[in-house]
Amino acid sequence: MKQSDVLIIGAGVIGCMTARELSAYDFSITVLEKNSDVCEETSKANSGIVHSGVDAKVGTQKAKYNLLGNQMMKQTCEDLEVAFVQNGTLILAFFEHDLVELERLRQQGIQNGVPHLQILPRDKVLEMEPNLNPDVYAALYAPTGGIVDPFQLTIASAEVASLNGVKFEFQTTVTKVVRNDQGFEVMTDKGSFFAKILVNAAGTFSDDVHNFLSAKKLTIRPRKGEYCLFDKQVGQFVHSTIFQLPTSAGKGVLVTPTAEGNLLIGPSSVFIDDKEDKETTIEGIRYVMETAKTSVPNLPMREIITGFAGLRAAEVNGDFILGEAEDVPNLYNAAGIESP
Repeated sequence: MKQSDVLIIGAGVIGCMTARELSAYDFSITVLEKNSDVCEETSKANSGIVHSGVDAKVGTQKAKYNLLGNQMMKQTCEDLEVAFVQNGTLILAFFEHDLVELERLRQQGIQNGVPHLQILPRDKVLEMEPNLNPDVYAALYAPTGGIVDPFQLTIASAEVASLNGVKFEFQTTVTKVVRNDQGFEVMTDKGSFFAKILVNAAGTFSDDVHNFLSAKKLTIRPRKGEYCLFDKQVGQFVHSTIFQLPTSAGKGVLVTPTAEGNLLIGPSSVFIDDKEDKETTIEGIRYVMETAKTSVPNLPMREIITGFAGLRAAEVNGDFILGEAEDVPNLYNAAGIESP
């Protein structure tokens, strides 16, 4: 049995950044990952958005950590030499009556601590983004919103952790976890691992890890999101990240440049039961293309170079699950982090 002070399950952005942070201390740390490399699940198939924190409900973990993460991201990316651009976000409204919802979001953002929020009229919005739908009525502008390269962020964090002595065990699938007086035994298809402290960063499978140990069950039900990626020659078709007013399904289909210089539209939002289903669909791609046109009618669709799909690790109660489990000392969850 291999032993460590700390075991981290999952080598996505959360697991790798946790490993990087803990590697500054005098711990022996091992990261278990079922895939052959880091950044192979949700971390490689997402919007790359660093949210301002406007749309998170006041008082939630999501509201707290959207803001803190946003504030930390610039320095973190400078330290890791990772691409990050604070390009700002625009939430579009197309009717006068939508101003009520824009103002509600602005006030919510202010309560969350988000700075410099403004509601801009049509002329100012179109001056900023001339390719937007000319029927836009107004927009909520959050200048602290940004975009990051999620691949670089995950890989760089893992590289720093590895240089600091963290061990990564790839192609290692967790099958069961048990706890005794000394700590946790994590059984895998490559043998057993033991640690005093367990960090659960298993993404869409984080409920399985938690539920092996806790009587207070979690439920992760993934939401599939499909995207279209455009060639870099149209990467500046918009400069801000463009949202439509949020609905119960989330912040909707966005149009954004990427930190790598492409243009990206998506995602769709469909609850699924299969945690391995990352296939794109005709219906999903068509929905993304048509919905994005509401924001930016003249999108250069001929410049699409690929489509892809990712799964949000959505916990059924809608908030982040962060910290030590109530009834399992030394089990630390980083679960339900579906966005950002």
